[in-house]
Amino acid sequence: MRILFLGDIVGRAGRNAIAERLPGLRETWRTDFVVVNGENATNGAGLSADHAKGLLDAGVDCLTLGDHAFDQRDMMQFIDREPRIVRPINFAKSAPGRGAAILDAGRGRKILVAQVLGQVFMKRAFDDPFSAVDDILRKNPLGVTVQASLLDVHCEATSEKMAMGHFADGKASVVVGTHTHVATADAQILPAGTAFQTDAGMCGDYNSVIGMDKAEPLRRFVTGMGKTRFKPAEGEVTLSGVFVETDDRTGKAKSVKMVREGGCLEQSIPQ
Repeated sequence: MRILFLGDIVGRAGRNAIAERLPGLRETWRTDFVVVNGENATNGAGLSADHAKGLLDAGVDCLTLGDHAFDQRDMMQFIDREPRIVRPINFAKSAPGRGAAILDAGRGRKILVAQVLGQVFMKRAFDDPFSAVDDILRKNPLGVTVQASLLDVHCEATSEKMAMGHFADGKASVVVGTHTHVATADAQILPAGTAFQTDAGMCGDYNSVIGMDKAEPLRRFVTGMGKTRFKPAEGEVTLSGVFVETDDRTGKAKSVKMVREGGCLEQSIPQ
């Protein structure tokens, strides 16, 4: 299975880049399944129902969220009606939506997509991410219930993301980090066959401060005082993420490559 994962979409520029460029990328790279983190797609904070519909119509097969999952209030209702949107699995049990989904990847194949929030340096404590991940992966073994599985690890600390990668090694096809909006240069296949990258980066304007227009973050860093709200940068977008090919029989990764498409960080993907 050929799986493309793209990191956090930031604002209108990120949404437009997905809508304009993803259909061509799907055809060129012959992707079977595309997962995109969309939790900053609406004004840099959360994902609205309308913007979710637009991204799914553009060719995204599954959207993951994060700690800003419900910043846009209409997502509270919409997520229960849309099985292709996944919020963190270790949210409170009363939270709407689902933390994992088994979806069709074509030719009779199934893929599990799950997301988990980390605990280190996050603004509030979430349920234990490791036990939540262990439970869902045990219930959906590779090569039995599903032909592939992808875990989006949404957290601040690189060490926690790396720990989750090793924890899930051999039990998930792909483990990839999100949340920091800065891509890491460590795409690799772990010893037991799981493709891993600490952070996928963002789908946004890199001439920014993690996707936000530079003026207000710089003002706050320099003066310690805020003047206006953060707003997403609107310049040329780089699509950032990871491209993985898996073995349909075992679910293990055969290859993994960083993705940098467009903007100032472009990097080609082998055919």
